[in-house]
Amino acid sequence: MIAGHHIAGAPIYEGAVEQSVDPADQTEVGTYHLGSRNLVDHAAQVARRAFIELNWSANPRLRAQALSEIADQLEAAKESIADLVVQENGKLRSEAMGETMGAISETRYYAGLARNIRGTMQEVLPGQMSLFHREAAGVAGIIVPWNAPVTLLMRSLAPALAAGCTCVIKPATQTPLVHAKLMECITGAPSLPSGVVNSVNENGIEVGQAIVASPLIDVISFTGSSRTGQAVMAGASTTLKRVGLELGGKAPALIFHDADIDKAVTELTYGSLNMAGQICVAAARFLVHSSIAKRFEERMIAAYRAVRVGRGSDPASTMGSLIDLPSQQRILRLIEQAGDEGRMILQGGWDGAGAFLTPTFFGIEDVTSSLVQEELFGPIVSLETFEDEAEAIHKANATPYGLAASVFTKDGARALRISRAIRSGTVWVNSHLRLFAEAETGGYGQSGLGRLHGPEGMHDFLETKHIYLEPGQV
Repeated sequence: MIAGHHIAGAPIYEGAVEQSVDPADQTEVGTYHLGSRNLVDHAAQVARRAFIELNWSANPRLRAQALSEIADQLEAAKESIADLVVQENGKLRSEAMGETMGAISETRYYAGLARNIRGTMQEVLPGQMSLFHREAAGVAGIIVPWNAPVTLLMRSLAPALAAGCTCVIKPATQTPLVHAKLMECITGAPSLPSGVVNSVNENGIEVGQAIVASPLIDVISFTGSSRTGQAVMAGASTTLKRVGLELGGKAPALIFHDADIDKAVTELTYGSLNMAGQICVAAARFLVHSSIAKRFEERMIAAYRAVRVGRGSDPASTMGSLIDLPSQQRILRLIEQAGDEGRMILQGGWDGAGAFLTPTFFGIEDVTSSLVQEELFGPIVSLETFEDEAEAIHKANATPYGLAASVFTKDGARALRISRAIRSGTVWVNSHLRLFAEAETGGYGQSGLGRLHGPEGMHDFLETKHIYLEPGQV
């Protein structure tokens, strides 16, 4: 398979060719063409022309129909999409299928919202009317990460299309074949006008930079690391674009003395190791009341030791591979650091082929350590203890991130009290990693700007226009 670019409704096979490899065994999955600034400029011109000349932004029923058709196309291709995700990304087949079904759900959800965009009216003085109209922001640039290339594409693209925007997409270099398959489905929707959705493969950082800097693009939706998000925000400032950023996370899980430990262990094993921990809302810090810390630690050791690491296509595997060998080496260095700075509870590693690692679990009490302060993005989790609610809240809020958190307790009042005190866009109670098309996600601090999912997921792609009139004068 070879992945090209998609501009004006057709694939374009232009630019140097690179290999896409399976992280589990480094074999070639297929090839893809590298993009360029010129291709971004071409795609942006096509998207701008489509926005101005077509009736796309003024026709909510057409947008709803196109999104419904895209969802149908994705559903028809779900098995092949999931297979490609396993090959290019390395995650479990069940995770790949769950991601694909989530993207379909997202697309159907915004198909419904496309027909429910309403403005307001106010009579400011007798006979003086103000109409507040919600309209599409223009051309949206969508920059997609590799860790969930199906869901995280549709999480931005679906609300952008529902709002009436046209789009230029940059897929991740690690998953270009997945993206090419998605573009087949998207551009195969009969009601989608040519030029509304365009895509250019990355070439280093050239394509992303060109999208961010383009004066033809009005809004950027970026999902990725906080460091890159800062660069995106700086680059967009030259054209004063609107920027939506979902960035890094360092999700704390607070386990109180009255928690159901069986439930907490089950939820946090899944919550910390889903996608091999390569997800921004993964449970990354276990904050445990000191009275149950030893018991909780023993249970987590047993749970982590029971994890079977292997190819995502193997039904016996319970955790897949990392995205590539450099990521494996980066985590191995972090494991060494954790042994030096903290107490190694369970040391992960891998002595075979492929970008695999078994889980690492370590204790640490220095909240200023980079192991606590920085997103590690892999199957490596810290254990910290607390004595009371005040200390738990202080430690939970001790990092610059605020994307997600969870609280485990049988006390409903405590659950609400702690959830309100944690500075995080999402707090799960007695669970972790529950994501829905209907429920907004987003971050505080260095975890980003704006919200995705839910009705607010459309806000970045809409402008509010004030139209003033005096009926007697018209």
